[in-house]
Amino acid sequence: MQDGTRLAAVDLGSNSFRLEIGHVEHGQFYRTEYLKETVRQGSGLDEERNLTPEAMQRGWDCLARFGERLAGFDSTEVCAVATQTLREARNREEFLHKASEFLGFPIDVISGREEARLIYQGVAHSLPPSDERRLVIDIGGRSTELILGKGWKPKMMESYRVGSIAWSARYFADNQFTRHAFQMAEIAAKAVLDEALNAYRPDAWDVAYGSAGTVGAIGDILVAAGWAAGSVDREGLDWLQDKLISAKSADRLRLAGLKDDRRTIIGGGLSVLRAVFDLLQIDRMHLTNGGLRHGVLLNLMGNTPDQTDVRARSVQRLESKFGTDTTHGLRVAKVALQLFVQLQSTLKSVNTKDERLGRKLAWAAQLHEIGSRISHSDYHKHGAYILDNSDALGFSLPELHRLSQLVLGHRGKLRKLEVDFEDAEFMAQLLALRLAVILCHARRDPDLNGLQLMCSATKDKTFVVTCLSAWMQSYPQSAHLLREEVLAWQKTPWVLFFSPD
Repeated sequence: MQDGTRLAAVDLGSNSFRLEIGHVEHGQFYRTEYLKETVRQGSGLDEERNLTPEAMQRGWDCLARFGERLAGFDSTEVCAVATQTLREARNREEFLHKASEFLGFPIDVISGREEARLIYQGVAHSLPPSDERRLVIDIGGRSTELILGKGWKPKMMESYRVGSIAWSARYFADNQFTRHAFQMAEIAAKAVLDEALNAYRPDAWDVAYGSAGTVGAIGDILVAAGWAAGSVDREGLDWLQDKLISAKSADRLRLAGLKDDRRTIIGGGLSVLRAVFDLLQIDRMHLTNGGLRHGVLLNLMGNTPDQTDVRARSVQRLESKFGTDTTHGLRVAKVALQLFVQLQSTLKSVNTKDERLGRKLAWAAQLHEIGSRISHSDYHKHGAYILDNSDALGFSLPELHRLSQLVLGHRGKLRKLEVDFEDAEFMAQLLALRLAVILCHARRDPDLNGLQLMCSATKDKTFVVTCLSAWMQSYPQSAHLLREEVLAWQKTPWVLFFSPD
């Protein structure tokens, strides 16, 4: 990446929204500006897991201010990610539609494991090179991420639904601190985290690190009280719990180093951290400044293992897990890409230079049969469900949903899709995939000589497939399937013509 390139990362956390801006010099990121606003979206989910209007408005107001600061940035220079609260929110699309408009950039809701991967990348690059086996812990507002890794590579990643906001609301709802409340909160946190015992046992790591959020806030309090900077130990956590119980309530709590935005959620955060210490037998946790947004920035810079490679490996893992015919998947991908390239040159609204469109089309082609092990007749439906509910590293949840819709739509009726039929890029990808599946119906490389796919130069939303008469005579079944495909597109805003030259 060229020196002087501006970059910005936006982190929509459950407690705070953060914006970090900087530039690249000699392969390193240098921060020039950091904005943080306490939005508390994590406490704005109602009983049906919908964001309240007030919580959405707080988020929109913050992102509008961030958006003003990001005016003039290119789309390749900004990455915005959202975490657990928006993973849970049933009405997240309502929030995200306006949120992206206010910010001026798309917002990706990432899975828990993808969040964990990015956290580890941010932490690893903030530490000196080492062969130590690392346990990285990030306690957020509504989730806690645990990662085992070595060097720059995470080995095991998991996200658990336990966090400072959620536990404060559940066990310290009236802002009262009692020993009984802490006991119940810690027992409940251990119950959620209990499955981590085997994977994150003490002999699996050498050093424990805490990333930002709750761990950093508790570290600040302990340093202000005279503890050594840079780490948190069991004695310090015991001391802090006694201080909270002595104060009896958050309103009466007076501790140097405690920021006002942490006052009402410190009880929940402390109880989760104490549970982690006990469960994983941690004596001391070292503090680090690296975290999620730093991992996001490293991805933008290309200083992590290539994002495309991460996604390609995720696709390969899904293929292996569900026993797909990889040879046929690659065959369909090759044909789909050839057809898509033809379309790109004639469809004006599709960015011909955006290689990402082709990569995502190829991944959908490779995965189009992953539901076959469940049911052959409805395998496209099962494949879509698998993608919508998978933790595929490198992919955001909206990206996985888009792939799921390509897989769902590669055969059968088109009206079943949950897509915007005005999205020319998606419709071009979908047509290329459907035609590739048709042309590869015999599960061998098809003859594409004389076959041409284009967009009509005179009619809007019109695709045209042409072929030589000799091709139709040589491949009558393929020609029949293409005529059937014409009928499938009649119930959409798009038109498909098929005719010999």
